[in-house]
Amino acid sequence: MQKQNNECGIKMADQIKRQVVLDTETTGLSTADDHRIIEIGCVEVVNRRLTGQTYHQYINPHREIDAGALEVHGITQEFLADKPKFADVADDFMQFIEGAELIIHNAAFDVGFLNHELGKMKSEKRRIKDVSTVLDTLKLARDKHPGQKNNLDALCRRYDINNSNRELHGALLDSEILADVYLAMTGGQVSLSLASETSTASNKSDKTDSVIQKDRGPLKVIRASDEELAAHEENCQLLDQKSGGKCVWKKSEEV
Repeated sequence: MQKQNNECGIKMADQIKRQVVLDTETTGLSTADDHRIIEIGCVEVVNRRLTGQTYHQYINPHREIDAGALEVHGITQEFLADKPKFADVADDFMQFIEGAELIIHNAAFDVGFLNHELGKMKSEKRRIKDVSTVLDTLKLARDKHPGQKNNLDALCRRYDINNSNRELHGALLDSEILADVYLAMTGGQVSLSLASETSTASNKSDKTDSVIQKDRGPLKVIRASDEELAAHEENCQLLDQKSGGKCVWKKSEEV
């Protein structure tokens, strides 16, 4: 019995899929110019559900921020002056993402910067691949929507995700938005699976359903009372006046 319980626990653990949606902000565009990370934002997703667990950290890069980058995220050197260095927060960050699949939009950029920071430290885990796998939602979006814009704003419009609070880029806000986009973008596969299961279950119960349908009596029709009809006519006349004679209900009654 104990062995069976242990095996059941292992199977349940195998079914748990932990993902971390991640975004960074930086001092510039290229690690070749030794640009640095100034913000990391992460949100946790377990079995396609947001858990509410997040990781968010501002980082002092100890270097100037390019004017172009400042226009994008609005994070100033003055604001970062009292924030910790990457090396001071690296252990907590790596612990948060360890064992998870990272969901990142344009993953090469963020992973490149994270590896650049890790490479400056004396640590056994010096690359993201040492602790996590990575899924690039930009590549996923390009495969699903070839020839279309696939930046985060375009995907928000396509999947009806509210990003009205996104006046400037921010790592935590962008990771929260990306989590919604990712779940919407991959939701069709789950729906298809559920539809298939429903169809199979329906086929198995066709005989039972047909018996139930035969036993049903005639549907009861509930008609409007005279008072309800009078109120409806009064509303239609008011709408007809307000719309300049364009009330569709009045027209349908006249035909």
